[in-house]
Amino acid sequence: MHVTLVKPTLGRTEHDDRFVDEARMEPLSLGLLAGLTPNGVDLSLFDDRIDAFDPDAPTDLVAITVETFTARRAYEIAAAYRERGVPVVMGGMHATLLPEEAAEHADAVVTGDAETVWPGVVRDAHEKRLAPRYHGACGVPQPGARPRRDLYRGKGYLPVALVQFGRGCPHGCAFCAVGAYFAHRHHARPVAEVVAEIEASGRRDLFFVDDNLVADPDAAKELLRALAPLGVRWVSQASLDHTHDPEMLRAFADSGCLGNVVGFESLDPDSLREARKGPNLHASPAYADEVAALRAHHLQTWAAFILGFDHDTVASLEATCDWAIEQRFAFAAFNVLMPYPGTALYARLAEEDRLLYDGRWWLHPDYRFNHAAFRPARMTADELTEVGWRCRRRWSSPGSILRRALDPATHLHSLERFAVYCAYNPLFRRASFKKQDMRLGTR
Repeated sequence: MHVTLVKPTLGRTEHDDRFVDEARMEPLSLGLLAGLTPNGVDLSLFDDRIDAFDPDAPTDLVAITVETFTARRAYEIAAAYRERGVPVVMGGMHATLLPEEAAEHADAVVTGDAETVWPGVVRDAHEKRLAPRYHGACGVPQPGARPRRDLYRGKGYLPVALVQFGRGCPHGCAFCAVGAYFAHRHHARPVAEVVAEIEASGRRDLFFVDDNLVADPDAAKELLRALAPLGVRWVSQASLDHTHDPEMLRAFADSGCLGNVVGFESLDPDSLREARKGPNLHASPAYADEVAALRAHHLQTWAAFILGFDHDTVASLEATCDWAIEQRFAFAAFNVLMPYPGTALYARLAEEDRLLYDGRWWLHPDYRFNHAAFRPARMTADELTEVGWRCRRRWSSPGSILRRALDPATHLHSLERFAVYCAYNPLFRRASFKKQDMRLGTR
């Protein structure tokens, strides 16, 4: 039996039939499925972000991981396989949040965590008795299992190993699909298993894919203490509240942390309350103390902002970009607020009749990447789209990159930090420009 694991791309750009992602990382979830696949089953990984699509390649089962932004392309790929009689199983966050939609395009849908059910899915497919629905309860990630990293060879991924410590987040942010997926719970792996996986990978540079590495502070500190003697360099995602914990910050620095993705989201307290962004509601004015704490430990922050809350204006969003450049963060994301299915935000905007593209923007042929998918309160949808694009252009301009680089506390603190800054800023600039206005799907 042969199983093909599929990672869809976002869609097509103005100049290319398919978006090829220069900043692509290993698809950890598919590597994990490969590690859980029973012996005797042949496997191949089709990464649509780089591999040429050949629907006629021999295979007996296709497994597609579906995210909301890749759903349209995932359904295109599924149709090509199903047209010639190859069964398709879909899983991932989008398939869990909208299983009935996914079921229209697949022979089987896996909801929740796949670890406990995947071997059974493969067995059922082999015996020609694939069930229409499988559900894996959310719990401790990959118990006793490791991803098969040999499938990543030759794919041109960034030289960073993806590792997972925990899943989920206890916070109740209204816009967050992660909270909806995990019902605001967090589950962490045993630290010994994580350390053994890192050592087996042979890699020094790591990205922890956790939704919030510090969701359980005590568990996070145990992990950081175990990382300290390994000599690794790593980044992850962490909520802002970790900056109020001096012990946590010292542990970050001692364990080889270069910095984290931190959701600042907004400078406006009213917007933070609207977003139910609990960790940020007790921050100092303009995040002065929190940013100072990060800089004191030489952490290169990837600042994440969300544009389009009901209290936002074009002027306030441009001021947010000014502030981010002044802080000289290493990287930043200026994301238009997206109504993801299953979230409290989506439900509210639907009730207020403010959703655009018939509510299912991820499938609508007219939707374009980084465009507003709802009617904002204090600007038009087109104005929100445009100010987001202006923020990304300004942030990634050569002048901004040079100005932000000259920061002794972070990027100039060590040669390796400066090298990371110089290597990834141009890469993310190119990716940002390529993705803007991109069509989802390729047909």
